[in-house]
Amino acid sequence: MAMLLGKKIGMTQIYDESGKTVTVTVIQAGPCKVMQVKRPETDGYNALQLGFDDVKASRIKKPAEGHAKKAEASAKRFIREWRLGVKDEPEYALGDEINVAAFSEIKFVDVSGVSKGKGYAGVMKRHGFGGFPASHGTERKHRAPGSISSHASDAGHGGNVKKGKRMAGRMGGNRVTTKHHQLVSIDEEQNLLVVKGAIPGPSGAYVEICSSRTRPQS
Repeated sequence: MAMLLGKKIGMTQIYDESGKTVTVTVIQAGPCKVMQVKRPETDGYNALQLGFDDVKASRIKKPAEGHAKKAEASAKRFIREWRLGVKDEPEYALGDEINVAAFSEIKFVDVSGVSKGKGYAGVMKRHGFGGFPASHGTERKHRAPGSISSHASDAGHGGNVKKGKRMAGRMGGNRVTTKHHQLVSIDEEQNLLVVKGAIPGPSGAYVEICSSRTRPQS
């Protein structure tokens, strides 16, 4: 399985072979350092820990510096771990560098990141509620959620608010994985991946990219 850490550069459009515009996202992917290789005999499981984007020298903490020295690397701002199967042997060794060339034979990727935070939002924005009528009989309640609990709506379970009820609250800022992005192109000189469609997070956000686990690559 190919894997990389990167940063979302932004979105743009390209033309396909038939002349139609295709919306794509550009990702600066790697190069990443293998910061740690975990094995069952030492850690209880197989995993690869990758690091991306150097920390400014004046902001390096001693523990992070010591951890990076084991891989003969500088401390990284974005570190994530990929857990491997029990029988899967890690393909890389401690200190190895991984770049976009790892995706040269990959056609589809999954991308994980943190979605844009929208703050506190009402039910119309957060859940797409229709709101109240804008004409006769409605007074200053156009965007209200309506009834939130009653005995009749869930007989036998009391009149309390039921678990999972869609209400106003914090919107966005969650970990999101979008799957089956077509890998449009690779720029090995500038370490760029161009994928079809939108990925989680704002421009400049860190993301995790791996070959699609549920979409055939052939």
